Amino acid sequence: MDNLNTRGPGSLYRAFAPEQAKALWDRFEFIFTPKHGRFLNVAEIEINVMVSQCLNRRIGAMEEMEERILAWQAERNQLEARVNWHFNLDQARVKLKRLYPTLDV
Repeated sequence: MDNLNTRGPGSLYRAFAPEQAKALWDRFEFIFTPKHGRFLNVAEIEINVMVSQCLNRRIGAMEEMEERILAWQAERNQLEARVNWHFNLDQARVKLKRLYPTLDV
């Protein structure tokens, strides 16, 4: 999950009665991704691949979805699938120059 401020218990309490909000919050295990870095981009790319290759059809039951995901994951691991990262440091310094300090002499 990303780190947007809408991703917290307060959002549920604003939308639902307190008892219902608490019950909903307790149903989930939240795992937050890092706010910065390539890991987040790679995770989002991999989730996109999973959705397009594995979850792009109606799935009637949670067990069926788990089976599909495990089979997809095993195949990806067998293929040693990787994200081909094309964005290098020089390109980043040009595109994101406002984020990189410069030394004016």
